[in-house]
Amino acid sequence: MNVPALVNPELQVAAVPAAAQRSLAREWRLASRTVRVSAGCLTLFYMFAAVSPFFASYDPIYQNRRMPDCPPMQLHLSAPSYWSHGLLWTDPLTMSDAEARTYVADTSHRIYIHFFSGGHLFTTDSETEPFYLLGSDSLGRDLYSRIVYGARVSMCVGLVGVLITFSLGIVVGSLSGYVGGLTDNLIMRWSEIEMSLPSFYFLLALAAIIPPGIGAAERFLMIVAIMSFIGWAGLARVIRGMASSVRSNPYVEAARALGGSRWRIITQHVIPSVIGYAIVAATLSIPGFILGESALSLLGLGIQEPTPSWGNLLSEAMDPQNLARYPWILIPGIFIFLTVMSFNFLGDHLRDRFDPSNAR
Repeated sequence: MNVPALVNPELQVAAVPAAAQRSLAREWRLASRTVRVSAGCLTLFYMFAAVSPFFASYDPIYQNRRMPDCPPMQLHLSAPSYWSHGLLWTDPLTMSDAEARTYVADTSHRIYIHFFSGGHLFTTDSETEPFYLLGSDSLGRDLYSRIVYGARVSMCVGLVGVLITFSLGIVVGSLSGYVGGLTDNLIMRWSEIEMSLPSFYFLLALAAIIPPGIGAAERFLMIVAIMSFIGWAGLARVIRGMASSVRSNPYVEAARALGGSRWRIITQHVIPSVIGYAIVAATLSIPGFILGESALSLLGLGIQEPTPSWGNLLSEAMDPQNLARYPWILIPGIFIFLTVMSFNFLGDHLRDRFDPSNAR
């Protein structure tokens, strides 16, 4: 009798990442162009958050008082004979009217842009002669650098908030749906009380009691905790309904008949059956956390100056006169819009892929 040869365990381990790569490549091919662009935008923004000092040109809190409300500066391509100085250059701007804050180009010399210099993607020789890609704010701080550093807050608040909210919602909802009885009634009545509260006004009330003297990291964690406390109830109700239908499935009844503990059945059978929906719902819920943090920071109840977030960067745009005179201060809102839409497109794609009727 022929005995089948044993498979080398190292080859089995190596086959797992290869299969994952093929699966990711297949998903990328099946994705629409909109989903690909959305994934690219989110990847770039999370890279901003991960390596902010590299992407930012300057210190985000450095104030160049000689150039407040400076417009975005124009780039020019250097002639080949000047490529040793820099591939791109811009004209320095000088303020011609301090009251109106208008600028004129100084053509007496050039400011060359240096790539991968000083630990930055691009920068200039000195902060006193800067290149403002997206302009500056009222204190002369580089808006592009502040947007890059603001991604640390605005992009991470969604992930941390969803991690807390969905961990709590999945566990509580699965427990309620599987156990039933008095436990189910108590948990669902409490979640209904939370869902009946006007979420945004409740969020404002809770954020207003945050002590004003705490640091940026503590304030960030408290804001995420407050938003997570508000958002878990809706998910728990949906998961509870799914768990109630799962508990009568044959494999759950078999696990119960074999003597499996309640906690083991919930973690090994009930939660895995609802995790697909939870992933899609989490992706679609991240924009809510980002918008919530942005709204709080815009109203002065969130991340405080000088720590940047995309929400508090829009505070100057609340004045219509500032918006009319310096329209580039609205650029952080474009990043919020792109992030929210990217998550929505990605969530729609995942929902279609997890739908059994759309299996391909």
